[in-house]
Amino acid sequence: MNQETVQKPKLKLAIYWAAACGGCCVSVLDVHEKLLDVIAAADLVFWPIALDIKYKDVEEMPDKHIDVTLFNGAIRNSENDHMAKLMRQKSKVLVAYGSCSHMGGIPGLANFTTKEAIFRRVYQETESTVNPDKIVPQTRTEMKEGVLEIPVFYNDVRTLQQVVDVDYFLPGCPPQTERLLDVFNLIVSGAELPPKGSVVGASEKTLCDECKRTKSDNKKVKRFFRPIDINDDGKTCFLEQGVICMGPATRAGCGVRCIEGNAPCRGCYGPSEAAPDPGAKMLSAIATMIDANDPAEIDRIVDTIDDPAGTFYRFSLPASILRRTIS
Repeated sequence: MNQETVQKPKLKLAIYWAAACGGCCVSVLDVHEKLLDVIAAADLVFWPIALDIKYKDVEEMPDKHIDVTLFNGAIRNSENDHMAKLMRQKSKVLVAYGSCSHMGGIPGLANFTTKEAIFRRVYQETESTVNPDKIVPQTRTEMKEGVLEIPVFYNDVRTLQQVVDVDYFLPGCPPQTERLLDVFNLIVSGAELPPKGSVVGASEKTLCDECKRTKSDNKKVKRFFRPIDINDDGKTCFLEQGVICMGPATRAGCGVRCIEGNAPCRGCYGPSEAAPDPGAKMLSAIATMIDANDPAEIDRIVDTIDDPAGTFYRFSLPASILRRTIS
């Protein structure tokens, strides 16, 4: 047989969804017609939302049977924990895909409270709840038909890296489809991969470096606004208009799509290696912007920042130096 006619064996690809919204799975489908190229180069061997393949089928696979797993979602409960360890065991390359897997994401904001407080609010205190017996979910319940079991809800939300060893990180909420294709094509081509532990599909520059909005040397503000509180001119740096934009603390690579849509950066691509904690970076940036010397006036201006903790750590609390509040 002519060597040129010999086809390379297909990659075995898996996609798993832990504590996440599902947007990362949608981003995979957003490759549109390029999906045919993906299918030509890889066989999907596990994707619970699309394929009828059970956990036990994965458990029976040989170790390292899967070439690449895109694992999206944070580790919120014991099922997520088990699957993270299982996919690590069965995969040659494990990719933390998206903000939740990479840094904890929106589910990670729960680390500002505790499991007990969450259960109390959800099952006892919400305005529509009628639960006089204060019943909360139990992980094991015996019924006449058998035993019902549900995953254990953890007190802490963790990143994938905090549970298992991760080979690469592909950030974003969700990752841009173009970046997914770039990384996939790199793997398929057999080219030399970046060093293990690298953030792929992103840049070491900050978003500010790629933002085309007009910037000046005078970023002095007397108060901060929510985006809905100003008439954005569509041209001037959001920070110079007094709107919190996470551009200074966020790595580039997303295509500046939020800002091009006239919305400030929220920080989903995560911090650069040079400034690994986005909250600390934003505190530093904002400290240089406050147009006041009087402590009382400084406090007043700072108080106009709506939900600073949730804004600065929207996607990154579990991976930050804070990790969580002290309970």
